[in-house]
Amino acid sequence: MARPRILVVGAGFAGVECVRRLERRLVPGEAEIALVTPFSYQLYLPLLPHVAAGVLTPQSVAVSLRRSRRHRTRIIPGGGIGVDPEAKICVIRKITDELVYEPYDYIVLCPGSITRTFDIPGLLDHARGMKSLAEAAYVRDHVIAQLDLADASHDEDERASRLQFVVVGGGYAGTETAACLQRLTTNAVRYYPRLDPGLIKWHLIDIAPKLMPELGDKLGRSALEMLRARGIEVSLGVSIAEAGPEHVTFTDGRVVPCRTLIWTAGVAASPLVSTFGAETVRGRLAVTPEMRLPGFDGVFALGDAAAVPDLSKGDGAVCPPTAQHASRQGRTLADNLIATLRHQLLKPYVHRDLGLVVDLGGKDAVSKPLGVELHGVTAQAVARGYHWAALRTNVAKVRVMTNWMLNAVAGDDFVRTGFQSRNPARLRDFEYTNAYLTPAQVREHTASLHTAT
Repeated sequence: MARPRILVVGAGFAGVECVRRLERRLVPGEAEIALVTPFSYQLYLPLLPHVAAGVLTPQSVAVSLRRSRRHRTRIIPGGGIGVDPEAKICVIRKITDELVYEPYDYIVLCPGSITRTFDIPGLLDHARGMKSLAEAAYVRDHVIAQLDLADASHDEDERASRLQFVVVGGGYAGTETAACLQRLTTNAVRYYPRLDPGLIKWHLIDIAPKLMPELGDKLGRSALEMLRARGIEVSLGVSIAEAGPEHVTFTDGRVVPCRTLIWTAGVAASPLVSTFGAETVRGRLAVTPEMRLPGFDGVFALGDAAAVPDLSKGDGAVCPPTAQHASRQGRTLADNLIATLRHQLLKPYVHRDLGLVVDLGGKDAVSKPLGVELHGVTAQAVARGYHWAALRTNVAKVRVMTNWMLNAVAGDDFVRTGFQSRNPARLRDFEYTNAYLTPAQVREHTASLHTAT
C-alpha cells in the first residue's frame, strides 16, 4: 500500500514544530512528509525589531530548515494559494511562479498571517511593514537613509520631515519596533554633527486606550513610562487618517511632517483560508480543540490561521496568534496526526501560559514570566533568555548571543546595505494577496488537472 502523504503548508512556529515532531516520532516509512514554504528557513519573528535596529544580523533570526531537519521531509519552495478538499489537492505557486498541484491524504494548514490593513488613503503606498526579514532590513536601511539625507540637506522643512518617525500599533511588535529604532537613531545622531538631536522625534500611536493591554495595568504603565522617558511620544486612542509621501495625518487632526510610517497594527489570517468554503471565526478557520476542521476529511489547521479553542478560559475563547501557542499547537497536532494514522484517540490542545516578555532595547524591558511582574534589567535578562532558549538550533543560539555581546561592547556601525535602495518596499510590495485563488478558481484548476490526466 502507498504511504499516507502529509502536506504541511507554512514554515512558521506551528509548521516547523509539527514537522520536527513528525520526523522524530513517525516510524521510517510510515508516512511521506512535505513542507510548503517560500524560504528554507524559519523566521524567529519576535526578534525582528533587533534586526531592524542592527542589534542582530538577519541571518541570526533565520533558522535553517535544512540544518535542523532529519532530511525526511521534502521541502517545496513556494506558497499554497488554494486547497481543494474534495480532490485532496493543494495548489502551490513555486518561487518560479510555476503552479504545481500537490496531492495529500492529510493536510496541515498553518500558513500564518498577513499584515492587517484598513482603507486608509495612502496607507499601502507609503507605509512600511515589519512582518518579514526583508521588511526589517528595508526599514533599517530607510531609517539610516533619513539621517543621511537630513544631514546633507539645507532645507529645514525637508530636514524636519526626515527626522520624524511614526509607528502605528501599540502591541508587542509596534512597541518593540518603536523602542529599538528610537535607540538606533539616538545612538547614531552623535555621528551626524550637523543634526540637532532635538529634531529627531518618534511617535507611537494606537487606537486602543492602553499600551499592550495583555501585560496588565501595572506593567503597561511601566512600559509607557519607559518609552516617554526616552522621548517617544505615545498617543493612545489615535490612528492615522491619511498617509502621504511627506506627511501623516492623525485622526485627532494633527498633521506630522514625516517620511517614515511603519505599520504594525495587527495581523489577519492568510488568504489561503478563504480558498475553500470552510467556516471561520473572525477570519480564522474554526477548528475543534484537536485542531481538526469539521466537515473536511484529513484537514487540520493551527497557528495564526486557525481559531483554536482556548480550553483554559472557556466561554468560546480562542487562542491568540502568538509564537508560544503556535509552537505548542504544532507539537500537539503532530501527535494527533500520528494518532490518526495509528487509529488512536486524539487529544485536545491545552496550554499553560508561560507569561509575556517585551524587550524595549538597551536595559529597558518589562516581563511577566509565570505571572511575576518584572521591569528593567531583570526583565531584560528574562526576555532575552526566553528568546535565546526558544531558538531551535545551537548555531542560531551562538549567532544571536554573539551579536548581542558584540553590540553591547562595540555598538553599531549604522551602515546601509543599499541592496535594494531604488525599490520603494512599501506594504503593497510584500503582501501578495492577489496571488490566491477563489474557491471557484481552485475547482477549475483541479478539474482541468483531472481532464489532462
